[in-house]
Amino acid sequence: MALRDRVRDVVDGRRFQRFVIAVIVVNAITLGCETSTALVGSYGELFDVLDSAALAVFVLELVARLYAHGPRFFRDPWNCFDFAVVGVALLPTAGPLSVVRALRILRALRLVAMVPSMRRVVTALVKSIPGLLSLSGLLVLMLYVGSVVAINLFRTSGDPRFGDLGATVLTLFQITTGDGWSDVMRDLMATRPWAWVFFLVYLLVGSFTMLNLFIAVVCGAMESEAAPSRAGMDDRVLDEVRAQREEVRALREEIRALRFDPVGDRR
Repeated sequence: MALRDRVRDVVDGRRFQRFVIAVIVVNAITLGCETSTALVGSYGELFDVLDSAALAVFVLELVARLYAHGPRFFRDPWNCFDFAVVGVALLPTAGPLSVVRALRILRALRLVAMVPSMRRVVTALVKSIPGLLSLSGLLVLMLYVGSVVAINLFRTSGDPRFGDLGATVLTLFQITTGDGWSDVMRDLMATRPWAWVFFLVYLLVGSFTMLNLFIAVVCGAMESEAAPSRAGMDDRVLDEVRAQREEVRALREEIRALRFDPVGDRR
């Protein structure tokens, strides 16, 4: 076996993947501890050593994967993501690039690339972006129409939250998120007792319906992402069953040949 194949078997093995995941978790915990002034004062040198060791492991892992997979390494978007995260960590953290030090926590996002279940979720979210963009456009249209209607209904109430289009859009967006909508409604009902009708209709259409549509799009993308893996698993099971049948059929043929040709068997 060539050296490249051996390195590929190591870097793609489960033990190595688990080791890298453990290093990512420890490094993320270390970076979180560095936000505490008391901990840095007591264990600052230890944190620096652990951070440098984790970075060294990430660099060596990346170099090994580049050697093992060659140019095919960059065909996988997740490999490109790992390369970018590690590359940012190698930039100097002094002078004008001192802000890069705060980006070290991006290494924790490598868990997404290392854990298959997380990777599937993120892939499904990316695939759902076109549908989410369409729903976002529908939400913007709903906000605009609702704001125009709300201004015509509540502008004379004296409430500054419905004084102009910008303030009304902001207010309706707040209501869509479910933040303090009942307070806004009760304030308006002091002068507009029927204001609850508008809020009820808007909440039913804007919050409940739109939220469920967003969830449906994401769930649909996740379902389509999981379908190929299930189909591939079913195909592998069917292939194994067919192989077993062929072996059984071959054994039956051999047994029949032995039964009808005993002389040839003794030879």
